[in-house]
Amino acid sequence: MSDVDAIVTSAIEEFGRIADADELERVKARFLGKSGSLTALLKALGKLAPDERRDAGARINAAKDRIEAALGERRDALAAAALDARLAEEALDVTLPGRGAGLGGIHPVIRTWQRIESIFHSIGFDIADGPEIETDWYNFTALNNPLNHPARSMQDTFYVEGSDQGGLPLLLRTHTSPMQVRYACQHRPPIKVIAPGRTYRVDSDATHSPMFHQVEGLWIDENVSFADLKGVYTDFLRKFFETDELQVRFRPSYFPFTEPSAEIDMMFASGPQKGRWLEISGAGQVHPSVVRNFGLDPERYIGFAFGSGLERLSMLRYGIDDLRLFFDGDLRFLQQFR
Repeated sequence: MSDVDAIVTSAIEEFGRIADADELERVKARFLGKSGSLTALLKALGKLAPDERRDAGARINAAKDRIEAALGERRDALAAAALDARLAEEALDVTLPGRGAGLGGIHPVIRTWQRIESIFHSIGFDIADGPEIETDWYNFTALNNPLNHPARSMQDTFYVEGSDQGGLPLLLRTHTSPMQVRYACQHRPPIKVIAPGRTYRVDSDATHSPMFHQVEGLWIDENVSFADLKGVYTDFLRKFFETDELQVRFRPSYFPFTEPSAEIDMMFASGPQKGRWLEISGAGQVHPSVVRNFGLDPERYIGFAFGSGLERLSMLRYGIDDLRLFFDGDLRFLQQFR
């Protein structure tokens, strides 16, 4: 049993040299494991005489206690060292200035949307919102654009699964004009409403996107003229662009849901777009057939409608020449509007 003290000394020395907790457990097995050196001495006790066995057993148990005590101390030391290292690595310098959370911002198109709502609400227009998946009747037929009408080819359309009550396919709305119909069918004149929202067409280039935003406006009453349209829309543009120094013209055009119809152009008096006529909207006097689809008498009620692209207005307001920048998700671009 002279090996007992040597085993204890060896164990304590080995534990002291180890700097890794996993390695410490592996070395522990060499002394206290099933095949460990101290365990081998315990197994050999059966070969000794009873008196020798008692004395040797006491010495081995005392050695085991010393080894386990040394093991526990080394475990605690390694755990403390690991904690100190972690605390040092994760230490905070409380003298540094604080780092605030990143700030988001309103998308430039949504800024335009909010600005338009504010301007029209200030002159008595309601704000209407409705479904982006529409029926053929609300999107086309109710707007004097029946099946096989040639004007439908002007709006390449995304159709979706399912059909309306008449068996015609459902589609992603190509404009927000359906909300004019829905609103007018649910309200009595005077009707003053704008309908901003997302719309969809199979179209994509520097000035077009498959998903884009429009605002449609409608004013129906017993005596609303084309002159009212010119006054309202001209005033809107001057408020939106915050200048009275712009010219507005109404150029004859064709839309199936208005008669007469016009394209609205404007020209800035200063800036990079100075001297250029820029197409900004389509508009006109609401067609009698559309007024009739509202459930109103076209002999009594008359009014105007217009439709403008929010991206187009945003591009002109902020001097942007490629519509796709709005939807690329490039934070360098979007942060300019924060």
